[in-house]
Amino acid sequence: GSDIDDTWALVMLLNSPEFDIKLIVSDSGNDIYRAKIIAKMLETAKRTDIPVGIGCRPGDNPGRQSAWVGDYRLEDYPGTVHKDGVAALIDTIRKSDEPVTLICIGPVPNIAEALKRAPDIASRARFVGMHGSVYKGYGNSDKISPEYNVRAAPEALQAVFRADWEITLTPLDTCGIIHLTGEKFAKVYHCPDPVIQALMANYQAWREAGEKKKLPPPDRSSTLFDTVAVYLGYTEALCEMETVPLSVTDDGYTRIDPEHGRPVRCALRWKDLGAYEDHLVQRLIGG
Repeated sequence: GSDIDDTWALVMLLNSPEFDIKLIVSDSGNDIYRAKIIAKMLETAKRTDIPVGIGCRPGDNPGRQSAWVGDYRLEDYPGTVHKDGVAALIDTIRKSDEPVTLICIGPVPNIAEALKRAPDIASRARFVGMHGSVYKGYGNSDKISPEYNVRAAPEALQAVFRADWEITLTPLDTCGIIHLTGEKFAKVYHCPDPVIQALMANYQAWREAGEKKKLPPPDRSSTLFDTVAVYLGYTEALCEMETVPLSVTDDGYTRIDPEHGRPVRCALRWKDLGAYEDHLVQRLIGG
């Protein structure tokens, strides 16, 4: 609900048959507003079988997708809405017969709170996130960046790093260079599927809220960071993966730390970036 790539990632998730989606929880502040986006998109996708959880920092202030949310209320959602999304998360992991994959595409106060309440969940789950900057920063810079999802709540990611579970990350090295342009974007933009049309309406609302004026239709996407975390939830085929000892600093960096770092599987480079873009388009539009 802050950057539009969350919504792209949600649509990709819904179109990925590898997943049995048990719960989607809003996170990182203003969590009622964010939950409304999730719920309305799920209703559009006819996936109201998926429960929605409100994160631990509830708020319902306007955001850049408010024009699309309109007067939608969580009370309107035909499925289940959990007011305590963290409790629902803990319950979902504990009740699962199989290990759970947690896909985290924002700052992680919910996950830190869940680990505080129920440390045992770490033995029943793995963490896949869009976090950090290992060798490359924003804009493919050779200087690393305090990536937003880390910088916004470094103590929360530190708690995640202390937990005894497998961690896989897409840092800016791989997720910070994902854009759809030209024919690839056009295929998505002109797809008649109602969920894609809702995604494009969200994108336009987000763009116009950012510029504070009416804008012509887009001809490219913004940076689609979060889609790579969804991808890593079901395959690593197109990524060059390395296990790197990382520490989370108080000022929001993920630094290589051979002495004190914890091992993290990181997608550091693309084997074929164009192939990932093609895969993303097909995931979004189907076929």
